[in-house]
Amino acid sequence: MKPSLFLGLAIFLIASTGYAQYTDVINSNRPGSSYSAYAVGTNVLQVEGGLFYDHRDHSGLNTTANQFGLNYVVRYGLFFEQLEIILDGSYAYEKVKDHSTLPEYSYNQSDFQSNTIGAKYLIYDPFKKNNTPNLYSWKANNTFQWKNLIPAIAVYAGANFNFGDNPFHPEDPTVSPKVMLATQHHLTPKWVLVTNLIYDKFTGDDPLFNYIITLTHALNDRRYTVFAEHQGYKSDLYGDGVFRVGAARLIGTDLQVDAALGTNIKDTPKRYFGSIGLSWRWDKHKDKAVDVDNISNQEKRAIKKRNRKNKKGIFEIDEN
Repeated sequence: MKPSLFLGLAIFLIASTGYAQYTDVINSNRPGSSYSAYAVGTNVLQVEGGLFYDHRDHSGLNTTANQFGLNYVVRYGLFFEQLEIILDGSYAYEKVKDHSTLPEYSYNQSDFQSNTIGAKYLIYDPFKKNNTPNLYSWKANNTFQWKNLIPAIAVYAGANFNFGDNPFHPEDPTVSPKVMLATQHHLTPKWVLVTNLIYDKFTGDDPLFNYIITLTHALNDRRYTVFAEHQGYKSDLYGDGVFRVGAARLIGTDLQVDAALGTNIKDTPKRYFGSIGLSWRWDKHKDKAVDVDNISNQEKRAIKKRNRKNKKGIFEIDEN
């Protein structure tokens, strides 16, 4: 028996021939900040959330701030395997100290840092016509191939909501648009590269462009993954670069726990932050019917083996 594929990352192990959306184990975007190109699958509700801490020192304003908060994402697949609806947001409590006064002045503030509702749709899947593993070659399934440079591509459109007198975004409009292009390369079953290009709040006075590049690697245990991520921001009022690293642990088929640390490149403010979280899904997905008379023997064998899902979330493939 050859080593198994990590179902949370491998495109090959999918719910039905012709679709590369649903996987037998949860496939979360945490602990990174990027969106994958693929959806969770129809009739799947997935909740991803966590607690975060963010320490900020602003050299220009001579202030320090400590933030504690909650990040949350709710994803639901409906109508099509390629489509998911996403609620994405965060709420923070912040304690600020102003060192420019004598005595020092401190104050507290809290509110939603973000609340966005949108839809993401996979417009191109390079594995749609050839999404089964090579049952005769372990090497073909576990090494880099040039065709893996062709990414899956998804588009996203949504709206940001900023209600009331928000101390974190006092100048933002109540409602503003957000659009994104998401790409995903499965370089090998163990290495996945995700890129997001985001144009945000572009109907307001200070539109924001940002990008996210996330590289994920599955360890030999296959239940553990590690990631490194870079995110860049650019607007008329603010620009920065952020780096994150972290790890996730798969527990069963529908639960994942994670942790991450990060910092940025500027000192206005200088940031050090971390998070812990979990992802859980409610899975009522049903496979589409497959016409077994019109698929190859290799595809039939792959489907049968995929259906032998064991409780550890690991799938083994025979060499012969």
